[in-house]
Amino acid sequence: MVFLILFTAVVMGISALLVWPAIRGTEEESDRPRKATAAGPDSLEGVLVAQRYAGAITCGQYLRAMEGIAARDDERHPLSVPPDAESAA
Repeated sequence: MVFLILFTAVVMGISALLVWPAIRGTEEESDRPRKATAAGPDSLEGVLVAQRYAGAITCGQYLRAMEGIAARDDERHPLSVPPDAESAA
């Protein structure tokens, strides 16, 4: 029982240490330019991610562009909910 508690504590501690740098990041740090990768993106979402990662667009611009993509996708391919099994019977 003690081994299980210690093992769980160690795993949680290691997980917290690995995640901590991502939690500490601020909005100002995420807006600074970064290096772009050599491979080109295959989709519009990939282009936006590459631009965001390279620092060509800000986080707000990225979010607005993704909202526009989602709205356009919703118009082209609306999601329809199937009827309940109870109402069909």
